[in-house]
Amino acid sequence: TRTMHFGEPTPRERECFTRVLKGHIALATAVFPEGTPGFVLDAFARRPLWAAGLDYRHGTGHGVGAALAVHEGPHRIAHQFENKVPLEAGMIVSNEPGYYADGEFGIRIENLLVVVEKNTPHRFGDKTYLGFDPLTLVPIQRRLIDLELLDSAEIAYLDTYHGRVRKEVLPLMGGAANEAARSWLLASTEPLPPR
Repeated sequence: TRTMHFGEPTPRERECFTRVLKGHIALATAVFPEGTPGFVLDAFARRPLWAAGLDYRHGTGHGVGAALAVHEGPHRIAHQFENKVPLEAGMIVSNEPGYYADGEFGIRIENLLVVVEKNTPHRFGDKTYLGFDPLTLVPIQRRLIDLELLDSAEIAYLDTYHGRVRKEVLPLMGGAANEAARSWLLASTEPLPPR
């Protein structure tokens, strides 16, 4: 699920979208010790919304897996503390924070991620540290981003992510017959302007 806006977003829509995006990036870049269950990571995605008194009523992520089910456990990223299944390397999970203003608009930014081992400078407790690598390669819509709310690390993440989208997806889009789609992808993956 990915929110797209086909008009001119309001300042409130842009603020809410950018807060959801900040949470999406926070989860996508999280590094955590092996044995960590998903409920521990849920607050990473909610924090930028909570800072403005906002939240969402759904889980942040769910497993996607071997039986081809969309919501497949046993792992997930949600605020329910009873889910104590640790994330392990190779698991696939969604990263989909959102915000819904009842009767007005809704936002969701979803990518699928694979859990991977991270090369950290230390291994406290002799543990392996894990993080995520994105599997979904679709640009984040730029017109919905309020750059004033992003820090330099978040902008760098988006530029790196969009660079990967361009590098891996553009060659799959064919030649002149897909020129409009190729032009859209190129424009959508340009680096963000510096702040």
